[in-house]
Amino acid sequence: MSWTELFGYFTGIGLLAPHLDTATLVRTVLLAHFLDALMCRLFAHNNRYPKNLWTLFGFLFGVWAVGVLILLPRREEPRPGEESR
Repeated sequence: MSWTELFGYFTGIGLLAPHLDTATLVRTVLLAHFLDALMCRLFAHNNRYPKNLWTLFGFLFGVWAVGVLILLPRREEPRPGEESR
């Protein structure tokens, strides 16, 4: 198994388009993970999770991070007089 095949299957793009050349595969993965990072940032902001951390997770882990963030419960707003954690 070559590096390109392993990278393609690890990111999931290899399952959808197994015959992509290396340059196209890398560009596609970078674009997809960039968009996943944006979605993670939006979901994290709306659910009161750390935006920068989840943006990084979205870029590194792609759709897996988006899925986890969707499944996490929404954080409650701090009550007046309580310290934010």
